[in-house]
Formats: sequence, structure tokens, C-alpha cells
Amino acid sequence: MSARRRSPIAYQWEFKARFRRGAFGWKSIPAIQRIKQAVSEIRKVARRDPALAAEGAVLFLERVSPAIEQVDSSSGAIGTAVNHAIEELVAIIAKSPADPPTRQAWLERLFDAHADDQIPYIETLADFWGELCASREVASSWADRLLPVTRMALSPDATLRGHFHGTTACLSALYHAERHADLLDLLRSESFWPYRRWAVKALGAGGRQADAIELAESSRGPWTNDADVDALCEEMLLSAGLVAVAYARYGLRVRSGGTHLATLRAVAKKYFHKPAEQILADLVASTPGEEGKWFAAAKELGLYDAAIQLARTSPCDPRTLARAARDHVAERPAFALEAGCAALAWLVQGFGYEITGADVWLAYSATMKAAEALERGAETRERIRGLVAQGPGYGFVAQVLGRELGIGR
Repeated sequence: MSARRRSPIAYQWEFKARFRRGAFGWKSIPAIQRIKQAVSEIRKVARRDPALAAEGAVLFLERVSPAIEQVDSSSGAIGTAVNHAIEELVAIIAKSPADPPTRQAWLERLFDAHADDQIPYIETLADFWGELCASREVASSWADRLLPVTRMALSPDATLRGHFHGTTACLSALYHAERHADLLDLLRSESFWPYRRWAVKALGAGGRQADAIELAESSRGPWTNDADVDALCEEMLLSAGLVAVAYARYGLRVRSGGTHLATLRAVAKKYFHKPAEQILADLVASTPGEEGKWFAAAKELGLYDAAIQLARTSPCDPRTLARAARDHVAERPAFALEAGCAALAWLVQGFGYEITGADVWLAYSATMKAAEALERGAETRERIRGLVAQGPGYGFVAQVLGRELGIGR
């Protein structure tokens, strides 16, 4: 160890004191913030001392579940935060230059933490076990250690079959040890998708992509994660160089990110050879009745006419439209005018969540500014008056704009 590097024992992690058993109450937001801060702290250390960062990652994973055991998890937000942390920290541990005794000690601590995880919050850690082993030899050793109990846990004999927290870790270790034949033999009669997916991966890794996809497709059912099936099949087709087939069969079904714009960007990045305009058109066609939700994606591509057409076809968030109108008044007044009118049209029909008078005024003022820039003020005011008059009994929008437009009940 160099003189500049601090030993893992001596280093004082800021997150350590915050992550004690039962440290957080029922509110999830403070816990999520602390989780993000802890990951950020570990990530910073990783830039200068990867081994120390890996020690910190192991320490965090040991402590996170007991610390947040009282947090309200009904929204799923806390679980998502932990899963994101696991994905990031696994990479730090896996890439760390550690000698065999150190890595084995990390694995033992993580395995114990996984066994003690009662909620469970770090359950997905087992999916990355082979990566955590960091070598085929270590992965194979762990597979041998876990195989006897895993065989019983997966036995078709109901008197032997049961839950073993190390089952997925064993499957992951076998896969990363490239013991594909052993993995397929172990899962020969398994139908539970979270386990069977490893047989699909083993077939794909062995060059049997067609068999892998057939097995994955045959696994669909009420207890199967269709999105996971799609992602695995797409990945195998892409790895085999069958890009066109991957796009046609799975590319538009594999969703990425929390928004339609994020999905478009993810698909465009993966299938960079296809024009983004075509991808957008295909995505819109794949979600009939949701055309309006692709407005922001079309706008970001600079397809302004298409964006307006989408906003008119099916409901679109009025706030999104109003902000687009406001932001484009100077550079694209014609687009801003149509976006603002579309916002008012959907507001009149009652769309939008917790709409306030300020939202209505934003849509109206942005529309009128664009109209004045185009010297179409009087015409646009009449158009808006007609839109508002179409509302049920001169509703909320009429109440807000009634005096401005010269209308009332």
C-alpha cells in the first residue's frame, strides 16, 4: 500500500454515521437523498482510490437495508433508488484491483448482508454476483459452493424445492464462469422466469441465439416480465449483428427512461443508422391513442409541424404545450401560436392535472404574444373565444379569461 493511500479501516466515510439500523423514519425523500449522497461520495473516492471506493461500496450495501427498514416503500421510489445504487456500486466493486483474499472477504460480507436482507432491498445484488466475482475462477468457485443447495431449491420434487437466497447468485456465477452446460442442465425443467432467463442468456452466450429467443418467447405468461423478455431477445439479436430484425421485433417495445422523449433518445442511440424522424414515426404508430404524448419528442427533433399535428390528435399535457409556446414566441411564433391554441383547446376540454388560473394565463399570454408577432392578434383572439365557447357551460377557462375575451355565463 502506498504512503498516500489511506487504509479502508482508517478512512472516515461520511455516510457511515447516517446509515444505522432504523436511522430513517417513514418518509422516503430524506432516505433517497442520503442514498444519492452516499453513492456520490463513493464515486468521488473511486476516481483516486478504486480499492478504497470498493470497500466503501461494500460497507454501504451492508448498511442500507437495515437503515431504511422503516421507510414507506409503497410508491416504489425508495426501492428504485436502492436498485440504481446497486447497479452503480457493483461496477465499482467489480472493477476494483483487489487481491484474492480482499475480494473474497467482500463477497462473504455481501453474501451475509443479502441473507439478512428481510425487506428485501438488496435482493437484486444476486443478479450481479458473477460480475462481483470479477474472474471466471472466483465465479466458478462460488458456483460450486452454492450448487448443492441451489439444486434442491430448484428441484421438481415439491418436498425438496424451496427458497434459497443464493439461487440467483449461483446462476449468475455459473453464467460468468462460462459454465453454460451446467447452467442449462440445472434449469432444464425450470419455468420460473427470473431463473429461466439465465438459461436464455446461456443459450445466447453459446451462440444459439435462435434457441434462446424461442425459449424466451415460450416463457411469456402472466408471471413473466415481458419487458425483460423483449430486452434479452433484442440484446441477442444485436450481438448477432441482426440489427434490422432486432429493431423490427423488439426495438420499439423496449422502453428506456421515464418519458417518451427519453425513449426516443434511447432507441435512436441504439439504432443510430435509422433517421430519428423514422424512429419517431414508428414509435407513434406503435402507441395508438397516445400521439399527443410524443409532442415533446417531435419538438426536440425540430419537427415542429409534426409536433403540432401530434398535439391535436390526442390529449397532450396543456402545461407542456403552454411552455413550448412561451419558449418559442421569439424564434418560432407560428409554432408558438399553434402550441398555445392546442394548450387552450385541451384545457377547455378539462385535461391537465391540478390546473390553476396561472396555467391558463400562461397558455393565453404566450399565444397572444406569438399572434401579435405575426400581426394576427384580432384573428387569434376570435379563435380563442371560439375555443372557449366550445367548453361545457363556459367552464374554468372561461372563468379565467372571460373578462379578457368579453364572454361570460
